Amino acid sequence: MRRKILVPTDFSKNAWFALKYATRLYIDDECDFYLLNVFSASKNLVESLFTMVKGSESYETAKAASEKELNKIIGLLKVSEPEDIKHTYHVIASFNDVIEAMKDIIEQKDIELVVMGTKGETNNPKAVYGSTAIYAMEKVRNCPVLAIPEDASYSLPKEIVFPADFVSGYKRRELQYLTDIAKKCNANIAVLHISDKELNTQQKEQKELLEEIFQENSYSFHFLPLHAINDAVSIFIESRESDMIAFINKKHSFFGSVFTNPLVKEVTFLRVPVLVLHDLKN
Repeated sequence: MRRKILVPTDFSKNAWFALKYATRLYIDDECDFYLLNVFSASKNLVESLFTMVKGSESYETAKAASEKELNKIIGLLKVSEPEDIKHTYHVIASFNDVIEAMKDIIEQKDIELVVMGTKGETNNPKAVYGSTAIYAMEKVRNCPVLAIPEDASYSLPKEIVFPADFVSGYKRRELQYLTDIAKKCNANIAVLHISDKELNTQQKEQKELLEEIFQENSYSFHFLPLHAINDAVSIFIESRESDMIAFINKKHSFFGSVFTNPLVKEVTFLRVPVLVLHDLKN
């Protein structure tokens, strides 16, 4: 079965890096990659809304420029890829809100995964993640999102950290992309529990459920005393040189608040790729 992967781009270095990461991750798979660029006639959004009417000169000029750059990217990819690779590329130039455009394409094309950079062409050196990446991880809930920082390792992951509270119920289908990527990369899934208390009966049952779900993967369990969650995860990743983190973005989980705007700008562990899965109830 062919994979369908959406890669938004603003033609920045980070977007190119994310695209190359995605093509390398799925180098052995038959894939349709949809490259999305959201264009406008000017930097002023309000001005664009008034001038960008489909069929107008400004609209068609901006769309043509967007498609030209998208096709240029495809040309660069084809030069650098093996001849026998089973990847097909499609370009989508859209005048829309970025998040809404992503949601629409996910539904229209039956996209299974979004891969994107964490920062765009503005590339604020003080921020680990840009606002578009933060909104995508929070608001795009009909598809997993894999966010790739520009300074992440180009190597595919050998260990994926999965923070778990053992309270929220786990479902095999929610964790499908974690187990799939771990198998593909022959990576260990390091389940990290942060607490200074012993597991209660319910938590032990959830731990056993995770053992069931991960039985075809390499996995390990790790326990750290309770302190600031972002600090604990950061220390764990740095000490073990883990190279990806994955979690289910449940609205009420102990880790679900990590992607709030103020916090995401401070945490250092987000310099590794982040796989955001979603609670299927939300």
